[in-house]
Amino acid sequence: MKVFVTGVEGYIGVLLAPMLMDRGHEVVGLDTGYYRDGWLYSDNKTIRQFPRFINKDLRRITAEDIEGCDVVVHLAELSNDPLGQNNPENTFEINHGGSVALAKLAKSCGIEKFVYTSSCSVYGAGSNDFLTETSETNPLTAYAKCKVKVESDVGAMADDNFSPTFLRNATAYGASPRMRFDIVLNNLSGLAWTTKKIAMISDGTPWRPLVHVLDICNALVCAVEAPREAIHNQIFNVGHNGDNYQVKDIAEITGAQFPGCEVTMGPSGGDDRSYRVCFDKIHEQLPGFKCDWNAEKGAIQLRKVYEQIEMPREIFEFRPFTRLKQLEYLIRTGQIDDNFYWNV
Repeated sequence: MKVFVTGVEGYIGVLLAPMLMDRGHEVVGLDTGYYRDGWLYSDNKTIRQFPRFINKDLRRITAEDIEGCDVVVHLAELSNDPLGQNNPENTFEINHGGSVALAKLAKSCGIEKFVYTSSCSVYGAGSNDFLTETSETNPLTAYAKCKVKVESDVGAMADDNFSPTFLRNATAYGASPRMRFDIVLNNLSGLAWTTKKIAMISDGTPWRPLVHVLDICNALVCAVEAPREAIHNQIFNVGHNGDNYQVKDIAEITGAQFPGCEVTMGPSGGDDRSYRVCFDKIHEQLPGFKCDWNAEKGAIQLRKVYEQIEMPREIFEFRPFTRLKQLEYLIRTGQIDDNFYWNV
């Protein structure tokens, strides 16, 4: 198939595109290039095999850009809670408005399959129960609220000729050339490597489900290749039941893989987001999907990458690896405007 991937240069996209190409799909990518300054390491696959892509803002996609494609995989949004809360208006314009407009364009162009990366953050402050795809959502941030609205609005477009699928990813972790250090396990591993100390600012009791970035890519590939009847207008939580962790456990698991790392906890309170998620549906209903990673394996993988590249602290703290830092830098230096469009 010919697959159009938005956010193809991002944390997930840079791993997903070669995976799709390895399976014989033609990939056309799109990326606006906000985080192009950051590249943590190179490997054979990402250097050898990367698709042609369009350098363009999500909000400016045209029918010509997606002409002839069979599937749209949509990754390109402002990508985390602090960033969304910093500028909620832009978050809604891009993450909700841009995503719904892309789905409408895909449908009008006759593209039948639309795969959207949503998030388990839609559950917000969940109960103590394991939350399923039919559980009530409780989004607490602009980022999560946009995810809920896109699921609703794009889901309402489903018909015999347009088949959307929504993948609610758990919190991602794991190594990627286009690295992110603003997500929990990756951030803790970077602290463990560069400072030999993980000092939690909370007691770490909130629950978080985690999923490795390569398992996310696997879910996306499976959704691209799945028969319509298996995924039509369906929501899937992406992860594994065994990968629901309290944040303090993530800290302990991560710290244990870095010799000499000290792990300490702080006071309770401060973050209301706490949820455990059930991942039965994706393992039972999405053909070919399984998770190959857990937090311990992910921490080991990251330590090996840091060892290989001899990662110094200044690289860990380099702005492109933290989404909010990079966008604030681009605005401050006049490279993008207040609406996040590039200044020409």
